[in-house]
Amino acid sequence: MIAIASEIRPILDEYRDAGRDSLIPILQRVQQQQGYLSREAVVCIGEHLRLPASKIYGVATFYNQFRFQPQGRFHIQVCRGTACHVKGSAAVLATVQRELKIAPGQTTRDGLFSLEVVACIGACGLAPVISVNGEFHAGVTTAKVEKLIGTYRKRAQADDEAA
Repeated sequence: MIAIASEIRPILDEYRDAGRDSLIPILQRVQQQQGYLSREAVVCIGEHLRLPASKIYGVATFYNQFRFQPQGRFHIQVCRGTACHVKGSAAVLATVQRELKIAPGQTTRDGLFSLEVVACIGACGLAPVISVNGEFHAGVTTAKVEKLIGTYRKRAQADDEAA
């Protein structure tokens, strides 16, 4: 916890006499720096604001912008907007979950993939759509999901071998 505390100390120092009203901006800044909100970071923020960790979690879990696990190397967003839903995104999501053995909000054990469900990606004419690290894939079917995941696994392996 000492390492986390020293990493987020500059952020907390900007909010020296802060109260509960500064919680969300602090959470946003810490997540931006760390990539997610770790248990240790939540405890440090709670100590700084003199709030129990349960209150911090209560606020952070209310907003879907906050994550409690690091994102995977390949962050998959599955659109569940109306157009995507009508065109079969529920089956796409189920296939992603089955292939990766994770639920939305989780990261695979190897850290390669993370999964997020989003309300709308904004590409309704291409439905159903998934995004992997911001790269859009249109007209996704369950068969395409399996191929895409295989492609990203191969990409990771090639990158690792080249490094």
